[in-house]
Amino acid sequence: MRLIIEQAEEQEMGILYDDVVVLRQSEKEDEPSVITVNCPDKLGLGCDLCRILLFFGLNIARVDVSTDGKWCYIVFWVLAKPTTRWGLLKKRLMGACPSCSSASGMSYYRAELQPPKPPDVFLLKLCCNDRHGLLHDVTEVLCELELTIKRVKVSTTPDERVMDLFFITDTRELLHTKKRQEDTYDHLKGVLGDDMISCEIETVGPKLLLAHKHHHFFLLPSQKQN
Repeated sequence: MRLIIEQAEEQEMGILYDDVVVLRQSEKEDEPSVITVNCPDKLGLGCDLCRILLFFGLNIARVDVSTDGKWCYIVFWVLAKPTTRWGLLKKRLMGACPSCSSASGMSYYRAELQPPKPPDVFLLKLCCNDRHGLLHDVTEVLCELELTIKRVKVSTTPDERVMDLFFITDTRELLHTKKRQEDTYDHLKGVLGDDMISCEIETVGPKLLLAHKHHHFFLLPSQKQN
């Protein structure tokens, strides 16, 4: 009886942060790894989780879902690649679950009482010397930093320089801080090296965002190989 009460209390206030998403990697390449998600339910959660798994190149072999409309427990059996970035995958899966709250100094997941606030949009201005694979390298760095690219505009100059405009959001919601911006700069500099000429990050105001809403972003012919 006491155990049942304790389990009910634990579910009512939430579960520990690290237990929301649990990854159990297979020791054999031809056997599936197991991913469990245990969190409050929300509309479209299953679709969001599957989209993330497919984005990371995983093959979903089987899914088991249990929910009472308020709380859900989902198990995925997936076939992964040797290059799968498990740490980043877990962060993205946890980001798709209802937001994290704090209780008694410990992190718990709780159902959201209000609709989530739309993320702030930032403009990353990147000026570089043009080279093969440049756009791919930049995109990979931003993905690793958990920065989501909403729009991209690429333009080239006669002196073989590139001005890339990335409209991005931050899943950590920290890009407005100086430390997070410096960390982004350092990661880009570490990959691009001397090819990077300048890098600026600024908040996108409503007017600028509206001006680019219906603008067509495309890659110029010299950038298509990226």
